[in-house]
Amino acid sequence: MIKKIFFQFIFFNFFFLKEVFAAESGGMPQLNPEFWISQIFWLTLTFGILYVVLSKLILPKISANLELRKSQIQENIETAEKQREISESKLKEYNDFVLKSKFEAKNIFKDARKKVLKDINSKKENLDKQIDGEIKKAEQEIAVLKKNAPEKINKIVIETSSELVKKLIGAEVNNSSISAIVDELSKKNGNKYYGN
Repeated sequence: MIKKIFFQFIFFNFFFLKEVFAAESGGMPQLNPEFWISQIFWLTLTFGILYVVLSKLILPKISANLELRKSQIQENIETAEKQREISESKLKEYNDFVLKSKFEAKNIFKDARKKVLKDINSKKENLDKQIDGEIKKAEQEIAVLKKNAPEKINKIVIETSSELVKKLIGAEVNNSSISAIVDELSKKNGNKYYGN
């Protein structure tokens, strides 16, 4: 293609340069037809060498560099695309893991809450049972004390009365007679004090 353009350029130059023959006497050596053959030779040789150097040495290096850059850019684009896909999958895995962890934490909290409430209720029931047992035990002890109280009171009254009488009159009194008096008083006032 370049050769064709080059030869067309030379051909048209011969046509349009008729006026140049008239200017040869003016003194420009390039316009003197005597030097045209050598000028054409050197022009052809120079542009031929330039064409060969460009087409065989420089242009292949440039096109190789362009191809290398193109392949590197393509590789970088593919790598970036793969990394983007990997990043998206990792982000999705992370989001799934976070949601799963939240759900598990919620379930663990709910289970722990149920367990704590169950423990509290069982301890409360045990405590209520213990309190009920202690109340029943205390009621039984009170009933026993209430049942045994008149006898103990009578015994204390008899002992106290005998000591008082002894101190008052200076003689010992028979405990059986004091006991009979206390029993009689206790029968009269028993309902009032002991609920019998």
